[in-house]
Amino acid sequence: MRKTLILARRELAGYFFSPMAYVIGALFLLASGMWFFHAIFRSGHEASLRPLFEAMAYIMVFATPLLTMRLVSEEFRSGTIETLMTAPVTETQVILGKFLGVMGFYLALLAGTGFFLVLIAVYGQPDGGVAVMGYLGMVLLGAAFVSVGLFASTLTPYQLVAAIVSIAILSVFAIMMQLLTIHSPEPWNHLAAQLNTMTYFKDFSRGMFDTRGWIFFGSATALFLFLSVKMLESRRWR
Repeated sequence: MRKTLILARRELAGYFFSPMAYVIGALFLLASGMWFFHAIFRSGHEASLRPLFEAMAYIMVFATPLLTMRLVSEEFRSGTIETLMTAPVTETQVILGKFLGVMGFYLALLAGTGFFLVLIAVYGQPDGGVAVMGYLGMVLLGAAFVSVGLFASTLTPYQLVAAIVSIAILSVFAIMMQLLTIHSPEPWNHLAAQLNTMTYFKDFSRGMFDTRGWIFFGSATALFLFLSVKMLESRRWR
């Protein structure tokens, strides 16, 4: 665990010294802020953060791959993966370290949106349960999305390709499945709903505690982390 945390601190420090990470973070907060002031912080509108959480979930479909595209791809491109693979660390420790590092930066981004919560609390009476469960949902959703982006980054030394692959995977489960849930006939709409990340996330954004969401996001995170480890192991033998 100590080696994993060392790798996580190294990865997290890399984000805070990366101009690109600040650009991506600023764009995420800007897009979230624009939606907040357009859809929520207006006279006569309900003092609820639910629309903001759902908007941020869709924004993360495109923001997360940009945050994760360099995680392993950059190691391949620069050749540092050879040094990393000969160090006294396992593939699992490398993947978990990188995962925890980017999650630390992601949590910092979420903390930045706390300004919206404070603002709406000053001028309205938001439901505290919705806020807590909404942020919990964002953490679980973010963990699943980051694991997908990390997996995509193990597939190629090209960061842009990794970002495109990650966006494609996330779009299938967050956007395409949402459309199929709405527009497909039975029983396909029920199947699409079971695979739709927004089906589970919207329960959190409504303030609901649903174990199905925990299981779905936890399983997705574990699956893609496992696949990332296996892809990294396959690189060792090439």
